[in-house]
Amino acid sequence: MFKKILIANRGEIALRVIRTCKEMGIKTVAVYSTADKDSLPVRFADEAVCIGPPSSTLSYLNIPNIIAAAEITNADAIHPGYGFLSENAKFSRICTEHGIKFIGASAESIELMGDKATAKATMKAAKVPCVPGSDGLLANLTEAKKVAKEIKYPIMLKATAGGGGKGMRVVWKEEELEGAWNSARNEAKNAFGNDGMYMEKFIEEPRHIEIQIASDQHGKHCHMSERDCSIQRRHQKLVEETPSPFMTPKLRKAMGAAAIKAAKAAKYEGVGTVEFLVDKNRDFYFMEMNTRIQVEHTITEEVIDFDLIREQIKIAAGDKISGKNYEPKLHSIQCRINAEDPYNDFRPSPGKIGEYHEPGGHGIRIDTHVYAGYTISPYYDSMVGKLITTAQTREEAITKMQRALSEYIVEGVKTTIPFHQQLLKDENFRKGNFTTKFLETFDFKS
Repeated sequence: MFKKILIANRGEIALRVIRTCKEMGIKTVAVYSTADKDSLPVRFADEAVCIGPPSSTLSYLNIPNIIAAAEITNADAIHPGYGFLSENAKFSRICTEHGIKFIGASAESIELMGDKATAKATMKAAKVPCVPGSDGLLANLTEAKKVAKEIKYPIMLKATAGGGGKGMRVVWKEEELEGAWNSARNEAKNAFGNDGMYMEKFIEEPRHIEIQIASDQHGKHCHMSERDCSIQRRHQKLVEETPSPFMTPKLRKAMGAAAIKAAKAAKYEGVGTVEFLVDKNRDFYFMEMNTRIQVEHTITEEVIDFDLIREQIKIAAGDKISGKNYEPKLHSIQCRINAEDPYNDFRPSPGKIGEYHEPGGHGIRIDTHVYAGYTISPYYDSMVGKLITTAQTREEAITKMQRALSEYIVEGVKTTIPFHQQLLKDENFRKGNFTTKFLETFDFKS
């Protein structure tokens, strides 16, 4: 087992990793930018090293500084959390070259799954259901028109290096294709430095359902059931839950088996997530594989009573997994509480937190790094925390979440709490009648 782990991240996920390390008797190193010098990860880690100014490029994405911090503190492993360098093949490879264990996927797996066109080809070869579309990257607009005719409109153009909805366009008819092609390529080139595009059939009325998997260094794999992440705005998740209200035992078994096929095809090591689109007929299609811990890993932990961060660390240290597939015993919901103004198009609301009070009680979990007097920085994401409720049934979990939201006090910044309060009252949400398009018609009132 590792003696000391450096956490190459910030905020609530850095604190989350530190807590599990402490429970495992492992020393921790926090790295931080000057903007985060007063953060809780810095306070609670055994050691802390400043790696640069507020800009992510000069700090949390600064590989030489992070490696130097690991070397001067004699850390024998690095946990990347999520975001930043967590799915950076170059970083994974450099860690290995320096004799530091990267607690995550190998550089080869990250490269294989990080390029969407290559990932899709790999999944098709492994007989994992995939959305009909182009075989790899599209050479030009002429080929795009040809493929679109074959798979029939509507279609979705996607940037091969995309993420967060950038470089994606839905095209409903041929006359719209050229404009969408040009704008998607320009956006992808500006965002990722790569304008490679591929095409998929656009799935109408889709659910976004993902399967949590774990794979060890000994070739064993298991899945830990699903999470429904369909409540999202501009491809950014806001509410996640498990089990999915759309799930059936038959569908769970089929999706779990497909996710394990995907992990085997990627020669995967670690904890990861295979994401699927599920249509109204419960046919499912591979979307992507996230080779890291997910923001929403919390709800899986709650319904199967399992520490996924501990599992990541144990796998990285060479331990075997049980190989057993897990099913949810309870129902858990996570609401992302962000410092954003839901009455003003969710505009970020950085600033200093005044009064701060967290809800409590049975079945309430809060993963956060903030406190009264803490400043939400404009340099990073706007997350205040993740509020998780767990109960015997979905209805009880929703009711518990409503009670918890009413107790959650965050003054000094605008938050998404009012949005979540309205959403949980919505009749269709309560019945489980929603898709990824739900928020496009949700009538959020001030």
